Amino acid sequence: MNTVRRNAPFLILAALAAVFAGIVWFAMPHDREVKSLGILLFKLVPFVLATEAIAQLDPVWAQRIRLHLVVPVCFLVYFLYFVPKIFFVAENHPELYYYVLTLTPFVILSLVLAFRIGGGASHLVRRLSYAMILLMLSGLEDLAFLTVNEHTDPAWQTIPEVWTWASHMTVRLGHPASKYEAFTLIAVHIVLALFVLFAPKRWFAPVTRVFRRAPVQAPTAG
Repeated sequence: MNTVRRNAPFLILAALAAVFAGIVWFAMPHDREVKSLGILLFKLVPFVLATEAIAQLDPVWAQRIRLHLVVPVCFLVYFLYFVPKIFFVAENHPELYYYVLTLTPFVILSLVLAFRIGGGASHLVRRLSYAMILLMLSGLEDLAFLTVNEHTDPAWQTIPEVWTWASHMTVRLGHPASKYEAFTLIAVHIVLALFVLFAPKRWFAPVTRVFRRAPVQAPTAG
């Protein structure tokens, strides 16, 4: 009870941010143009509430409940919903694909940099970063593109038998992936990402030793 009371400001602000974000996303039109100052200010409310919630978050409590695991969840929301939607509505802009492919590792590194600056342990930085890059390479986004969008082309209304567009799979398999080969690759990458996130710390000891930070040298006189 004391823990809940101490973290009440964070929990209340986070809940309010989620409520207002839901109103903005589900109850308001998705207009490109801002039609009034009131609408602009209202759409900023979830951001302000979320910022204040994060500012109120107790880092010790967050570490105790392993809240760092929300980082790959946030990444998956971006990668499995917003990225496929962007590709769907901008289908005639092939250069956009390259920009998003470059943006995604930048997002991963930005997330783990913020986590590290906030005091996150180095071994957790590695877990989060490598798990998220495995999820990026898995093919989950290709599957999400087929399932979260409303396709009108009959060729895309069901999952294709051969994934000719998934070149990141083709270069690894040596041929375009069949549907079930794609599913297998996705499953393997998910299992590997979960292993990276949850495997015992001692299993990563060799990596930690290789990349151990050098001790800080005290300045010498003279």
